Amino acid sequence: MTSNIEALVQQLDGEAGASYDARAELIWVGRAAIPAIIDGLPALGSFGQLTAIEVFEEVADPQCGPALIGLLDSENPTVREWAAMALANLEIDGAVEPLRRAYRACLERATPPDWSEPVGIRWALTDLGARTPVIPPLTARLRAAAGAGSPGWPTAHFAEIINDLADHDQLILYSQFWTWAGEQTYGISGPGLDWQLDWTAPWEDLVEEARAWSLLEATEAPIGENVFVSPTWIDRTDLHPEPRHAREVTTCRSSTRRSSATPT
Repeated sequence: MTSNIEALVQQLDGEAGASYDARAELIWVGRAAIPAIIDGLPALGSFGQLTAIEVFEEVADPQCGPALIGLLDSENPTVREWAAMALANLEIDGAVEPLRRAYRACLERATPPDWSEPVGIRWALTDLGARTPVIPPLTARLRAAAGAGSPGWPTAHFAEIINDLADHDQLILYSQFWTWAGEQTYGISGPGLDWQLDWTAPWEDLVEEARAWSLLEATEAPIGENVFVSPTWIDRTDLHPEPRHAREVTTCRSSTRRSSATPT
């Protein structure tokens, strides 16, 4: 049995079809497969490690926690991101401080804060209760009015939300658009504006530039009874995080995850 599991772990790095089959079998084996996956992680490439992270999440065995924390030091940013998010999904004890270190490492590498890795790490910290959401009053009221379980704010209020956030010193990174039909949420195309901020600029300038771009996006955003927007924004402490008080709201994580691993 052990040798068969070890062979499956090695296949996680194989062609997509073989890797997917090995992933499915390891998930079926369950907790008994986790020690072999942990032992085999160092020999796997990025693709195999990403697939292993998916197995960890599906099996949901906390013994994979130290291995996931170790992957925060990977040379591959996608591996670091997925490991961070898995630590939050699995509510691994002791993950907060390693995640904080991983985020500080992003800042030291000058990774733009709207890139996938820092977004994922910030989401993980928020999900684990290590970050306090900054939600201005008007934005909070409009969200409550949207109803429990809604994928965001009605796009009819998009401009109001943009100004409320900027007026409270929050910087919008990007926004996603959704439609909600019954129990299902579907992503829809927005205006597709692709702005780039100069992260060496003063915070106040960044907030105002992001406000201007977002308001332009709002003029072209889809509007309908079941059309919603979910902006992602950061506080100034995200560029200079304090040990216990860095803050962000990420209203939807789907842009940073996937249904299966893809080669990186």
